[in-house]
Amino acid sequence: MSIETSGLKPVCVGPDGGETVFLVGDTYTILLSGAQTGGAFTLLEAIVPPETGPPPHHHNAEDETFILLEGKVTFSVGDEVIDALPGTTVFVPRGMVHSFKNVDKNNAKMLFMYNPPGMEGMFTEIGHPGIRNVQAPPLSMADVEAMIAISGKYKFTIVPPK
Repeated sequence: MSIETSGLKPVCVGPDGGETVFLVGDTYTILLSGAQTGGAFTLLEAIVPPETGPPPHHHNAEDETFILLEGKVTFSVGDEVIDALPGTTVFVPRGMVHSFKNVDKNNAKMLFMYNPPGMEGMFTEIGHPGIRNVQAPPLSMADVEAMIAISGKYKFTIVPPK
């Protein structure tokens, strides 16, 4: 027996589904948007090429959780460095500076969740239409500039190098 109070419908995203964009050299697929989860969370999949990852940044409005599915990724979270292998889960509270880098010779694949949702809008606003499971074109400075330009709208801050 279940009690239905939310009015939400089940959502199933197949292996070729979701909305995919290429951004900053990575492939991002929105698996579940905030609208689909009733404002509970957003779930994305990322394919990150070797030796790449975002610059240090922090989110002011949401927590972020990463689940590494394939590859080797080094996360920097606050003052902690985490060498992650497949199956590793990393939780980053809002406001905490973090970054990651694929340190493997192959693409890394991971899931990441924003709670509450909203950040998925940034990907669709400035990303370029992509194909799930296809590696994005290399990092573009235009993408980086676009991220910086809309950082206030999506309440995140890229931390300048020291």
